[in-house]
Order: sequence, then C-alpha cells, then structure tokens
Amino acid sequence: MGDQGVWGRSAWPVWNPARAGSRTARVRAVVVLSAFLLWPLSEMLGADGGRPDAVVGVVMPLYAAGWLIAMTTGPSLPPWRRIVLVGALVALAGAAALVQNGPAYLGHAGVFSFALAVAAWLFPALWAVLLGLVLGAAQALVQWAAPGPISWGLVGGLVPAVVIPVSVTLLIRLVVQLGQAREEIEALAAAAERDRLARDLHDVLGHSLTTITVKSGLARRVLESGGDPERALAELRDVERLSRQAHGEVRLTVSGRRRPSLAAELAGARAALRAAGITAVLPPSAGHVPAELAEPFAYVLREGVTNVIRHSGATRCEVLLGDSWLEVRDDGPGRRAVPPGNGLSGLAERLRAVGGRIEAGPLPSGGFRLRASRP
Repeated sequence: MGDQGVWGRSAWPVWNPARAGSRTARVRAVVVLSAFLLWPLSEMLGADGGRPDAVVGVVMPLYAAGWLIAMTTGPSLPPWRRIVLVGALVALAGAAALVQNGPAYLGHAGVFSFALAVAAWLFPALWAVLLGLVLGAAQALVQWAAPGPISWGLVGGLVPAVVIPVSVTLLIRLVVQLGQAREEIEALAAAAERDRLARDLHDVLGHSLTTITVKSGLARRVLESGGDPERALAELRDVERLSRQAHGEVRLTVSGRRRPSLAAELAGARAALRAAGITAVLPPSAGHVPAELAEPFAYVLREGVTNVIRHSGATRCEVLLGDSWLEVRDDGPGRRAVPPGNGLSGLAERLRAVGGRIEAGPLPSGGFRLRASRP
C-alpha cells in the first residue's frame, strides 16, 4: 500500500468525528466513549492501599478529558499535536498507576490500554503498533525488576493488554476509512455521471437544434419569397421529425442507453449540410471502421458538422474516413482558431477512452480541419 494505506508510514488519519452526523449522534458518541472510562475508574477506586482522592481529584479528570478530546477531535489535529496528546495520555496513565499503588503497578496489564487505543486512533498504524511493543516491553521489564518472583500470569496478561486496544481501534478506524472511501466514490460517481450527462446532452442537442434551426430558417425563407409551399412543408415536416427524434435521444441519454450509429450520423450530416446550403462530400459507408471506434467517431462527425454549419461560413464540407481516423474539413473563412465551448473537450475525453486523440485547427490553404485518430 506504500505510504497511503492503513500500514503506511505517513498514513495519518484525517477526519473529524465530532463534526460528523447530527448533534444527537455526536452526543451519543461522547456518551459511549465516556462509558469506556468506567472500567479504569472502578479499577483505580477499588485498589487496595490506593489514594482515591488524589486519583479522582487530579489524575482521572485529566485522563478522562484527554481521552475524550483525543477520540473526538484528535484526527483533525496536526501530527505534532497528536504526538503531544498521546504523550500526555501515556504520562497521565503512568501517573495514575503510581498514585494508585506505587511503581510496581506500572507493570500491570491494562495501565496504558487507553493511551494505546488513542495512538491507534491518531497515529499511522505502524507507529501505534511500535508504541504498543515499546510500552509492553517496558512493563515486562518493570515486572522483572520488581522484588520477589516473576508472575508469569501478569507477564502473559501484557500481550492482550497491548494487542486488544491496538487491533480493535485499528479495525474501527479501518471501518471509518472505508465509509469515507465509499462516500468519496459515490461523490466521484455522481460527478462523473453529471459530466457524462452534460457532455452527451451537448452533443445530442447541439446538432439537433442546429439542424432544426437551419431547416426552420429555410422553410421561412421559402415562404417569405413566395416559393414552393410543398418544399417549405417538407422542411417543416423534417423539423417535426427532428424534434421528436431529439426528444427520444434526450430520454435515452438521460438513461444512459443511447448508442450513436456512425452510419446514421453520416445520413444526418448529409441532410443537415444540404439544408444549410453546404455541399457535402461524404464517404459512401462506414462499415470498415472498428466497432470500438464507431461510437466516438459518430460523436466527432456530429460535432464537426454542427460546427461547420454554425461557425464556418463554408460552402463545402468534406468528411474523410479511414479504418482508424476521421476528418471533417471545410473551406470556410469563419474560423481561424479552435471554436470555444465544451464540444472539443468532450470529444477529447471520448477519444482518450479508446486510446485516440483529437486535433483541430485551420488548414494552411484555408478552411478548418477536425481530425480524430487512434495510432
């Protein structure tokens, strides 16, 4: 996992549990965390020979406050403050043990369990494990140096006292991080779907509305000039058909079921260019284009023809089609640079998905060229 996973050296967990969820959820979290403090409090108050007044009055309130602060707001702190916070908790745990029963109690299991849990919550996982090993070894040395025979039962109890708080807290932390990752994935998926929808609607509606505009204008000019009404009616029928077709394409686009056909786009380009009064030179078929390139090439053709009609002022448009490339050329003077908008960026994304690229720019002899190709 390198430096990013739960075992990464620099994998400092970053989130703020105190700000997550509703106020009721935050209060509930604080109550649950406070309940964990009942065990060390009862242990210290019930110890023989201890000094409960000192523990309750000084050490335990500080220890409890440090525990709650560390578990609720610690992951939002910078690393050096987390180190200070964990160090303070280790010192308070040691002080509580000394106040309770003297230096010998430092070797008892569970003295540093809460501090280790905080370390597993705030530190990179490897750091928490190493801290647990160091503290466990130090407690074993305290038991070995204590007068009298070594109690192997107490020594054995150090293992679960170190392993349990560290491992359980790391598992909880992993669950939280997985929840965060799921939320991030959902947000990224929603953003990707919005981008797809915006790109597809641009491609669908841009061409359809341009063709409808051209045909409506042609029908208006025919009627205003007193020309053939049947021709005007034919253009208006095309407008009606295109409107219905665009409506259906929008529904398919929203549902993600629209799959453009390169052959259909060639036929549509011929009709749109003819309606705009632009001479169209198109390939007779598109059957030789590989299946994985047919769909992105269909979008390129649609966008290219739309831009020719809207921006170029051309009288001639030529479409060249090979096995792994497509070009849309015009002879218009209207474009000296790449036209603005989202069309070309959307086409570039589609071509990148199949290992291709987009080139667009003016031709040396005049006019404009849009080329899609895959090496």
